[in-house]
Amino acid sequence: MKKLINNPNDVVTDSLTGVAAAHPDLLEVDLPNHIVYRATKKDGKVAIISGGGSGHEPLHSGFVGEGMLDAACCGEVFTSPVPDQIMEATNRVDSGAGVLHIVKNYTGDVMNFEMAAEMAADMEGTTVRAVIVEDDVAVQDSLYTAGRRGVGGTVFVEKIAGALAEEGADLDAVAEVAQKVADNTRSFGLALTSCTVPAAGKPTFELGENEIELGIGIHGEPGRERRPLQSAHELAKELVDPILHDMDFTGAPVLAMLGGMGGTPLSELYLMYGEVAKLLKEAGVEVARVLVGDYVTSLEMAGCALSLLRADEELLRLWDAPVLTTGLRWGK
Repeated sequence: MKKLINNPNDVVTDSLTGVAAAHPDLLEVDLPNHIVYRATKKDGKVAIISGGGSGHEPLHSGFVGEGMLDAACCGEVFTSPVPDQIMEATNRVDSGAGVLHIVKNYTGDVMNFEMAAEMAADMEGTTVRAVIVEDDVAVQDSLYTAGRRGVGGTVFVEKIAGALAEEGADLDAVAEVAQKVADNTRSFGLALTSCTVPAAGKPTFELGENEIELGIGIHGEPGRERRPLQSAHELAKELVDPILHDMDFTGAPVLAMLGGMGGTPLSELYLMYGEVAKLLKEAGVEVARVLVGDYVTSLEMAGCALSLLRADEELLRLWDAPVLTTGLRWGK
């Protein structure tokens, strides 16, 4: 294992120390509780919290800021944040308009966010709503989930819900648009290599020199199957076909995200998106907005994932609304 770390047990604390040092104008970091807050709280606004295991950066801490999240709860690497941590963030960001939890569909995340919401309501009277993101079409009832996994579509949900909250919409409206985005997003990913959790010190799984894993999870969970390495054109079909089989993306503007898993060069991601774009055009899918890059990673795993959102003009407007975070910024 070769990593730029000190003690493997201190990776999250040390990383967040760097986040605090790099972005004091945008973020406030609670190191003891591993929570990243928006530096300037906006009173009277619905607050939005997300979080999960570390190792997926910039998700979630990189999406804290104006027009997106008010706080992110950072668990240990690939480990859910704990209820006390989530409750602390929930009570702190609430300014009276309520709090929305955006939760990826992993059993630990769902359970801990539910417990935190109950504790916040009982102890502080905080009104909390939750939206579960379950956009991965690769597998059903996986190692870590009941139902589909929550993956790249989380970025769409956080951005669009965050924009509506920034405009001053109430909790019901913000939760409704978040649910709409979650319901209309589908994702599929593949891995060329495994990744190494610092505390484990060895790869999470083994792939042969000429093998790939289709339908991989963002924690290194098994996918649908292993195949020999193919050309980019063939791999693009492996990403696109399961998504289009699961949902009709024709007849509406579509948001597309071709995301890296942490270890794939940007040149290869753009090459892959070029192949994906051809296939979507052939299928009659109108891509209105595109992101290419690292947004939901899996440490240093090589691979990529495609996420598509069947949108409408209102969702496009909210997507285009100003955002100022370390991971996304435009319109400012």
